[in-house]
Amino acid sequence: MRPFNKAEPAACTRIIGLGVLTVLLTAESALAQDWPQWRGPNRDGVVASFREPASWPDTLARRWSIEVGLGYATPILVGDRIYMFTRQGEDEVMMALEAATGDVIWRTGYAAPFSMSPAANRHGDGPKASPTFADGRLYALGMGGVVSAFDAGTGERVWQTPPTPPGPLYGTAMSPLVDGDRVIVHVGEHGRGALTAFDRDTGDVVWTWDGDGPGYGSPIAVDFEGVRHVVTFTEEKLIGVSAEDGELLWERPYTTQSTQNTITPLVYENTLVVSGLRNGVQRITVQRQGDRWVAENVWDNREVALYMSNAVIADDVLFGMSSLNSGQYFGVDLENGRTLWTSDPRQGTNAAIVRAGDFLLILEDDAELIVVRASRTAFDPIRRYEVADSATWAEPVIAGNRMFVKDVRTLALWILN
Repeated sequence: MRPFNKAEPAACTRIIGLGVLTVLLTAESALAQDWPQWRGPNRDGVVASFREPASWPDTLARRWSIEVGLGYATPILVGDRIYMFTRQGEDEVMMALEAATGDVIWRTGYAAPFSMSPAANRHGDGPKASPTFADGRLYALGMGGVVSAFDAGTGERVWQTPPTPPGPLYGTAMSPLVDGDRVIVHVGEHGRGALTAFDRDTGDVVWTWDGDGPGYGSPIAVDFEGVRHVVTFTEEKLIGVSAEDGELLWERPYTTQSTQNTITPLVYENTLVVSGLRNGVQRITVQRQGDRWVAENVWDNREVALYMSNAVIADDVLFGMSSLNSGQYFGVDLENGRTLWTSDPRQGTNAAIVRAGDFLLILEDDAELIVVRASRTAFDPIRRYEVADSATWAEPVIAGNRMFVKDVRTLALWILN
């Protein structure tokens, strides 16, 4: 790996190929699947619309780059628009851009002063939570706990909650979940708070669960035995609540070092796959036993553990970056929990992993993109590309042959052929 260049990127750098670019991107847009929320359509990091190159090029072509602001919320791709949620000065800003050119369509913001804990100053003042698009609206959680709804066509703010007491120590990071007519997000402060379902049209509170403070991971919605569960990490627990009324259905203690539950659960064959810092990886069944719900381990692998890097699933294998050994890639058999392979240690501190066809596209936080074959036998990198001039903490968005990369301040479009 290479250290990233800590110099600030040039403001509003723009490289736009003309002529065939417009035709190429228009055709790709028609084929590409939207990326409407954190980790894609199913919150699992899987790209459904990837177009594999005939051969991986020696270098990638950058079509455009534009300064959009601080933070590492994931870009949201819907049709021919990219939506970004960032910080510009003291404001949190939502923007709509033309995906083909990077041109700004609209921009709206609100005052959101925030001062990061000194322990995490290098990550900046956010926002960290990715917005969610649903039926023409964008829903966002700001660093200070403000929940907002915007009209995706015009940028008009539809509703917004007032700031809550100080949130988790390092700011909010939970990306809102839209499930039916509700927006679900954990608001509140360290040690206490409420997982809350808001009416997505009005912002009115539909239900709350206040049994713990917020974690940093994002919730998912999954059906077990015909009952819709909202599953998420809180500060010190893994919980499942009823999506209908917020009733607690089950919970498990889940504490990690510094109480930093940061991972979004995955679903595998009607079970959950979860992990945490120095807590290993678990596959969990959720079943009704009499008049109660029980969440129990299928297996528990303590050889690897996720921290801030979420994993992906391909062909019954969990691929991820373990926080152990100073960053080590791994493959785990999801049927039995056995570690299939680990890479050399000291790979890095964070990796945003996306599954695209038979490949893993891994964006490390030093702005290096690694193309890896999804293998049951070994860590198999086949290409490495430099795709930014500063740190890359946001997950890339991939659609067709396009890849959108957010670094410290800028968003860029790269072509994967």
